[in-house]
Amino acid sequence: MIEWIAAYWQQLQAEPGRHPVMSQVVPGQVREALAAAGVAGAVPEQGRPFAEVFEATAGAIMPGITHWQAPGFFAFFPANASPPAVLGELMSAGLGVNGMLWATSPACTELEQQVLDQLGELCGLPEKFLFGEGGAGGVGEAGGASAKGGAVIQGTASEAAVVAMVAARKRASERTPGARPVVYCSSQAHSSIVKAAMICGIASGPEDHAAVRQIEVDASRAMRTDLLERAMAEDAAAGRVPCMVTATLGTTSSLAFDDLPAVAAAAGRHGAWVHVDSAMAGAATVCPEYRWMLRGLELADSYCFNPHKWLLVNFDCDCLYVADRAAITSALSITPEYLKNAASAAGAVVDYRDWQVPLGRRFRALKLHFVLQTYGAEGLRAYIREHVRLGGVFADLVRADTRFELVDHSRRMNLVCFRPSPRPGETPAQTDVRAKGLLDAVNRGGAAYLTHTVIPFVTPGDASVRTVLRMSIGSTFTQERHVREAWAEIGRRLGDI
Repeated sequence: MIEWIAAYWQQLQAEPGRHPVMSQVVPGQVREALAAAGVAGAVPEQGRPFAEVFEATAGAIMPGITHWQAPGFFAFFPANASPPAVLGELMSAGLGVNGMLWATSPACTELEQQVLDQLGELCGLPEKFLFGEGGAGGVGEAGGASAKGGAVIQGTASEAAVVAMVAARKRASERTPGARPVVYCSSQAHSSIVKAAMICGIASGPEDHAAVRQIEVDASRAMRTDLLERAMAEDAAAGRVPCMVTATLGTTSSLAFDDLPAVAAAAGRHGAWVHVDSAMAGAATVCPEYRWMLRGLELADSYCFNPHKWLLVNFDCDCLYVADRAAITSALSITPEYLKNAASAAGAVVDYRDWQVPLGRRFRALKLHFVLQTYGAEGLRAYIREHVRLGGVFADLVRADTRFELVDHSRRMNLVCFRPSPRPGETPAQTDVRAKGLLDAVNRGGAAYLTHTVIPFVTPGDASVRTVLRMSIGSTFTQERHVREAWAEIGRRLGDI
């Protein structure tokens, strides 16, 4: 299997035409291929040799794979993998431990604490988010007086949002018993914030705008803190309780950054929990020159980012840092008899089952540990800086071609938003149609894969929303030639639209 993965990665780099980056199959085609290969239908009564099963399965599924690790993958956000991370995943699977309690595998817990402190220090996070010296001890099931900060590996930033919101809801209910909690975020924030509110019973559905106040943005697509202040004041006056405010550092659509100090100050005046979501952009803070985005983080209650996006750790790996771990554990701890043990009862250890929604957990710290130790700080910084440089290369190509326009003239790191320039007499809606047509043509070609978004244009006399194309650079194997080849493909396809 390791040899097959290595050969696959080599194919992605040396034979780019062998695999269309975006899968070209139609619905049901993969299941038909599995049936034709003899690996569908009822489970066989007698087992077959693994090599035979693997060959049949791989042949059936490969046409249905969208190649997230391909150098021409520029869609959504990076989801990069690396050899140390994959081997860490393999070691975790081979050991097969369940790290729900410290007692169920002490190494699983203590390596996670160490590696999260190391990563936090590497990224320049405030000390209050780290376990620090002597921080290996727990805080008891309900979080005792000795509670302080710490961190935990979640699956995704979506799960981190749920955990933070559960703690925020508990704190709000203690502050104002019986009052309806309200959550606040930017209109450009990730949909996981709304979903977390639905899971927590705060919102009845995605359209419950009374429970989740999605605040409009300014010309830089940052949350307008004047509107945030007004919304929280209105809710407080109406007997509702401001529960949690999410500040986004690097939105999914356009990599916009909320004004964290202003957001935190507004939330603080109403006692609301401040959660900071920097799912992709947070990886860039391994480079000191990008730590400007963390200004004001010392005012936050929780912060998360995903090494599985842009830091060479394969999915899934989200790092959630909290200023007061007692707030998390007191909201999530429950101890049936079969989980009781001396170490937990003494409050001498961290039991990560109290830091997440599920009970069980994998040894995910291994892959993060192997990546940090193998690449080192300078290797990771070089990796991030090269992708940012490539973003600049692509932005320059767009800027120099009158057929296209940059949506944000101040490019945002590794993400470039652009669109076809409007033709004389063309309406914005017609330009949107051409943008979508161009995207479809590029993706059908198979050499590259891009995605689109719809974002507001907040300019004098124009507050419309428009379709833009997103060039997200961050795949493990992407080089400058791949960026230039993608640009050439985009230019060619525009002539057909």
